[in-house]
Amino acid sequence: MDRVPAERRMPVGANRGADGRWEFLVWAPLREKVALHLLGANDRLIPMTRDNRGYHQVSVPELPPHTRYIFRVNDAQEFPDPASRFQPEGVHGPSETVELSSFPWTDQHWKAPRLSESIFYELHVGTFSSEGTLDAAASHLEKLVELGVTTVELMPVAQFPGSRNWGYDGVFPFAVQNTYGGPLALQRFVDRAHALGLAVALDVVYNHLGPEGNYLSQFGPYFTDRYKTAWGEAINFDGPESEAVRRFFIDNAIFWLENFHIDVLRLDAIHSIFDAGERHVLAQMQQQVERAGQRLGREFHLIAESNLNDPRILLSSEQGGHGLAAEWTDDFHFSLHALLTHENKGHYADFGKVSQLATVFRDGWFFQGQHSKYRRGPHGKPPGGIARSQFVAYHQNHDQIGNRVWGERIGALVDFESQKLAAGVTLLSPFVPLLFMGEEYGHPGPFLYFTSHGDPGLIEAVRRGRRNEYAEFGWTGESPDPQSASSFDKSKLSHEIRNTAHHDTLLRFYQELIRFRRAHQLGTNADLEIVDSEAPPMLTILRSVAGRRLLMVFNFSDAEIEIPPRAREVQWTVELFSADARWLGPGGQVTPSIEARDFMQLPAKSFVVLSQEGQP
Repeated sequence: MDRVPAERRMPVGANRGADGRWEFLVWAPLREKVALHLLGANDRLIPMTRDNRGYHQVSVPELPPHTRYIFRVNDAQEFPDPASRFQPEGVHGPSETVELSSFPWTDQHWKAPRLSESIFYELHVGTFSSEGTLDAAASHLEKLVELGVTTVELMPVAQFPGSRNWGYDGVFPFAVQNTYGGPLALQRFVDRAHALGLAVALDVVYNHLGPEGNYLSQFGPYFTDRYKTAWGEAINFDGPESEAVRRFFIDNAIFWLENFHIDVLRLDAIHSIFDAGERHVLAQMQQQVERAGQRLGREFHLIAESNLNDPRILLSSEQGGHGLAAEWTDDFHFSLHALLTHENKGHYADFGKVSQLATVFRDGWFFQGQHSKYRRGPHGKPPGGIARSQFVAYHQNHDQIGNRVWGERIGALVDFESQKLAAGVTLLSPFVPLLFMGEEYGHPGPFLYFTSHGDPGLIEAVRRGRRNEYAEFGWTGESPDPQSASSFDKSKLSHEIRNTAHHDTLLRFYQELIRFRRAHQLGTNADLEIVDSEAPPMLTILRSVAGRRLLMVFNFSDAEIEIPPRAREVQWTVELFSADARWLGPGGQVTPSIEARDFMQLPAKSFVVLSQEGQP
């Protein structure tokens, strides 16, 4: 049963109609009276009409471009529009009308790549360039085309307090961050990306809103105390008056797809989206997204971040699931990171064996009901035969770097050979790979946690919370201050580094891995033969693609290992060898075609990919 009121089709917020009139709609069931206060030269107050569901609406003739406005409630306080499209003065300032439908799109023939063929590249707009804007980020997109990725994933761009934030403290879900350039800049970014052949994914947050500048509670029961999240009040998706709340966030998902031509939405931390109702809001959102795709003639995807290891997220509605397209797999990161760094604190306490990585390769995640030391109890469920192309895998992302006390990337934790090994395991996996900005050339700087809140109490609470998080990993010492501008500045990329010394070599290595992945269709859901060993720590994978056998051997040992017998049965062609001299490795040059006597030892922290025509 559709719990969203079907009779109200107009989106909330300020929308310009075909006749030039502006329609303002706000859901405020807690308020008997709401008035539209237009600011500027024609300052005036216009009463709004309330319906029996608590929606207040008014239609206004042609307005000057970029008209600023606020809502006055019960003849007293004034607040920005909860569905504001733009907050030019920040979270506490007035909202501004924006004409989104007049943008001159050039992507009429755009078609996004299939998810199974995708390679994601996650970036944070504020630190991806020195300018920290969407227009500046767009100027670097050609480099990503040269790298070979297919999809640019933006960390959240919804308006947050101040100018420095990861984006997960956003409080205006429909407004593009003013310091990033606002909504028109996002349209320009997406149009440019599509022109270059790049899809665009956007990170959205539907589990909470940030605390500063969050005025939604002044209008309606958007939040609930029935559930708790680690970051703020939980969203009211199943309590009294939740129909309109569900519609608000489902409308938001469609808003990004329709007005900004976004191809993929990555739903942040859905384990903190609580809904005990008959039909989960995510299943309803997925259905509405599918309908939008049919209406617009495009294919959209919802990708979840979840720590539940619950197959219901990915199973179809016919199977009792939500039907989302894919899910991030943290178990891939945990198992690979623990093998490379030997860290064993916090969420790495459960990992460190090759067999765990092998299980992830087979099933998509490791925990399927076993006892977790970190969680102090059983965790997860069997994935139930879900396709490997429904898992997004990474050895680095914003969380796994930025939630470390010093924000170290993998290159600050392991040697150069291990960096190449991590890249190989990720990009040669059967999953959808995700890279984090700067990873492809081993950017040496950190990616720290940073904020620019204005509330002194909130600033101190954030500092205290970060210290508590670091304690479970055994990290001690004075951590970088999230509120300091230096934490933000240190996190910015230095793109010129990509052309120097070993950084250029690593970049070319990533390009070769991506070229190989795409040429051999490694995203195809093929059968894998997986053999793992703990002594020595080694993972061997055999797969067949388009009549060609591929054998991949990954050595996680600190010493040389002997190539396994399977690789010595017949003659193979060397496709990739991470320890090759051309990649600044210690293994010397390898002949293109080898037999057992030619290639017996695999150097420490390296891998080799061999190929053979035909079936065994």
